[in-house]
Parts: sequence; C-alpha cells; structure tokens
Amino acid sequence: MNILRRRILVIAGVLFLIVIALIVGRLTRTKGVSGAGAGAPPEVTVALVEQKDVALFTEWIGTLDGFVNADVRAQVTGYLLRQTYKEGDPVKTGDLLFEIDPRPFQAVLDQAEGQLAQATAQLANAEAIQRRTQLDVNRYTPLAREQAASQQDLDNAVQNNLAAKATVETTQAQIKTAEAAIETAKLNLGFTRLTAPINGIAGIAQLQVGALVTTNSTPVTTVSTVDPIKVYFTVSESEYLAFNRRFPTHDEREAQFKKEPLDLILADGTTYAQPGYIYFADRAVDERTGSIRIAGLFPNPGNILRPGGYGKVRAANRIEKDALLVPQRAVAELQGGYQVAVVDTQNKVNIKSVEVGEHTGADWIIKKGLNPGDRVVADGAQKVRPGMQVDPKPFVPESDEAKGE
Repeated sequence: MNILRRRILVIAGVLFLIVIALIVGRLTRTKGVSGAGAGAPPEVTVALVEQKDVALFTEWIGTLDGFVNADVRAQVTGYLLRQTYKEGDPVKTGDLLFEIDPRPFQAVLDQAEGQLAQATAQLANAEAIQRRTQLDVNRYTPLAREQAASQQDLDNAVQNNLAAKATVETTQAQIKTAEAAIETAKLNLGFTRLTAPINGIAGIAQLQVGALVTTNSTPVTTVSTVDPIKVYFTVSESEYLAFNRRFPTHDEREAQFKKEPLDLILADGTTYAQPGYIYFADRAVDERTGSIRIAGLFPNPGNILRPGGYGKVRAANRIEKDALLVPQRAVAELQGGYQVAVVDTQNKVNIKSVEVGEHTGADWIIKKGLNPGDRVVADGAQKVRPGMQVDPKPFVPESDEAKGE
C-alpha cells in the first residue's frame, strides 16, 4: 500500500509541475506579444492643408409657394350638385371643378326673359297709341288755327300725345330693366359652374357635394401655378444693403444671378437639380425684425415641388482668395480655442492652435496657424499627443469613398 501511495503522489507532483510550466509559458508569451504591440506607432489618417479660392455661401430658411394661388369661391348661393375634378390633378383655365344646382337660377332667367317679352309687347302697343295721338295733334293744329276746331280739342290732342310719349318712354325703361335682369340671371346661372381661373394644380375640396355655399363661404378649393414655383425667405437689412452695394445696377444684379444662381436644399437634405434666381424683394423692411422678404423663383418641371414645403435657400455671397482648407473633423475646440494635430516629416505629432474662419461644405477655413501642404490628423486625433510617432495614412473624404464604391 505504501508503494502505491508513493507512486500516486509522484504522478500528482509531476502533473502539478507540468501545469505550472504551461501557465508560466502562457504568461511569458502574452507579455511578449503585449510588449511587441506597445511599441508599434498608432495609425492615423492625415489630410493635406489645401489652398484655393473658395466661394462662401449663405443659407436662409425658405417656404415654397405657388407662383399664383387662386381661390375658387362661390359667387351665388346654392347647393353643390357635383364635383368634376380629381384633387391634386393639373387643370386648365376654364375646366369645370364644381357645379351648383342651376335650376333656381334657370327659373329666374326664364322669368326675366318673360318680363322682357311682356315689356316689348307693351312698347309696341304704346308706340301705336303715340302715333295715333300724334296724328290727332297734326290734324287739330291747322283746324284750330282756322277756327274750324276748338282750342280745347287741340289741347286734348296735345295732352294725349304727351301721355302716350311718356308711356312709350316708361315701357322702354321697363325693357332695359328686363334686359339687365336677363344679363344678371345669365351671370348667376354661369356662376353655378365653378371653373379653374388659371392653369395649375387643383387642391383638396374644402366643401363636399350637397353643401350649401354662399358668397361668404370659404373657398371650395384653390388652384396654384407651381411651374415655376416661388420660394420666400428673409434676409437681414445689412445683407440686403451689402448685396446692392456690390451690384448697384439692375443689369449687374441680373448678371450676378446668372453667374451665381440660387440653390435649394430640400427637406431630405438633397440639393434641388434646378437652379433658381431672385425674383423680387419686398417693398419694405419689416420694422419689427429688421429683415426684408425675398422671393426666389425655381423651375418646377413635373410639379415635384409643392406650396407649403420648406427648404434652405443657398447663395454665394463672396469669394475667399487663397483660403486654407482642412476637414472639419480635424479641428478640435478646447476652452474657446481651436487646435489641430499636425504630423511633421518625421511622422511625429505637433499640436497647433489655429484661428478658424467659415465653414465651406465639409471643410473649415483656417485663417492662422497652418501653412499649405501641412499634414493634419483627420481621424485618430483623440489617441495622439505631442511628440508621439504615428503611422499616417491618406485621408479619403466621404464623397470620394462613395465614388469608389
């Protein structure tokens, strides 16, 4: 038994030593690997400081509106009989949109025409009577002069003739009144047809078939011309004055609009394909805000843009000559100042304070602190410190990456 116990103890001791050796070897290899990794310089992406002329843009919030917005309103009182257009479809001038029940207006027209016919018949009778009384005056005048007829007979004939003339004039006035009533009835009958006043897009019906409409009712719908389409935006008075000082004449402003048209950035962030131009400036500056309303005009083939939409209107306001550009991600803000990490020819990092200018696209204009051709850390600046050796890789802008894909 003792021999067996000793063998078991020997075997256990050997196994223990083997396990200890494996653990020590593992730790040694791990330490070696860690030591080797710690010595490798970190990888960063660097971008060259670029120098070029840059167009600086200003953006304003804009609201889209139809070039012409025409409300379709009822001009007579009646019940909507039918709707003849599809909401949101293009319509042309004169297209029927709604119809008000025409029967009451047709009855009024028929009545007016009957009154005209009656007055016309009365006029014919009055004119016949007046001709007869005129004959009596003509007959009694020489007879009374020769005392073959009494003066009373002549006076009666004259009075009868004057009364007949008055009746003729009254009947003629009644005819004019009847004719005016017919014209009014025809107009009102025509107003039962609510037609498109302009070419454009017809909006949602605000009143439904069967509704009673009056001249005080809300518009039954609105038709808007959307090609071209207006975009309203407001600029400060100082911006307005600065632009007009740079381009003081109408021709100079028109030339600038063609050279640097307006861009429209839509709600989804995309830039509208069709450039626009300034259509007009409002007549007055808003005293409350110190701004002036501007209308831009954009082509809208296919009627993609619709009134009520929002977007950003962008325009170039000046050219920055020989601007130094770095990616915005390369600039770090620290306690009100700005810094960039610069990689020298030995691939060592220097931290430099810079003075920044305006944004342009994905870049930042640097006014002081850098030189053309400097290499700045675009990605990985958070893991570097002054004097550190780095492994620089070229920075690829996102737009270039998209092209490569």
